[in-house]
Amino acid sequence: MKKQEAEGRRGGSVEPPAVVFPAQVTPEGRTRNEIARLLLEEGPLSAVAVAEQLGISATAVRRHLDVLVADNEAQTREAPRRGRRGRGRPAKLFLLTEQGRARFGHAYDDLAVSALRFLAEHAGEPAVKAFAQHRMAALVDPYREAVTRQAGAASRAEALANVLTREGYAASTREVDAAGAGPVAPGAQLCQHHCPVAHVAAEFPQLCEAETEAFAELLGTHVQRLATIARGDAACTTHVPAEPVGSEGRRRHRPLAEREDATVTDTDSATPNGGTTA
Repeated sequence: MKKQEAEGRRGGSVEPPAVVFPAQVTPEGRTRNEIARLLLEEGPLSAVAVAEQLGISATAVRRHLDVLVADNEAQTREAPRRGRRGRGRPAKLFLLTEQGRARFGHAYDDLAVSALRFLAEHAGEPAVKAFAQHRMAALVDPYREAVTRQAGAASRAEALANVLTREGYAASTREVDAAGAGPVAPGAQLCQHHCPVAHVAAEFPQLCEAETEAFAELLGTHVQRLATIARGDAACTTHVPAEPVGSEGRRRHRPLAEREDATVTDTDSATPNGGTTA
């Protein structure tokens, strides 16, 4: 089994894994887990939106959402106002709390935080940064060929999203055209709806910095980090501009594992050569 998994990581096409739900005693438990996963991958969502996607009644969805909120696994926020609103209560959107995300697993716990604290204290911040870069290299390098052989930033971002989903990040992409790009250039947005290391990254942002740098290097273009779960956002969102990058550009950037002196000082923006932009 392990041999097959290892072979699947080397150069072949990368497909997101099938969703596997934990064993549940009742159908209600399975439905609640499906609702929680939908909030994880696409939240914040209204009860009506969840009901439409799952094909069940809004009343049933609200009952499950009330349980998730009561268990501190979900929270609500008011939907943004668009135009004039009539009478009645404002629409509510639901999203998972950190406790709710925990039902989908975390790769690190308090032991990892303690280990990084020890590393920072006894070896300094450069050692923490080197660890973060080494971790990302180990995660993305097995999939390098599957991502870099794609033509165009949007296709590469989609391949990277499949890689991240396989590694537990529940990632997806969406295209942003000139009309909807706002302050960023048209391109693709890579969204990670779950972060297995969010608890650790909240204290050690070097993990996010190394991730941004690795994305830029792997995609062969400047990327801009717009939001992170570690900062309290609903998802980690990275903007990938639709800039053509030729094979010469990709050959110019060595794999992250080979670059010992790469420097990233800004988690919000990184270029393929390890630098940053405003």
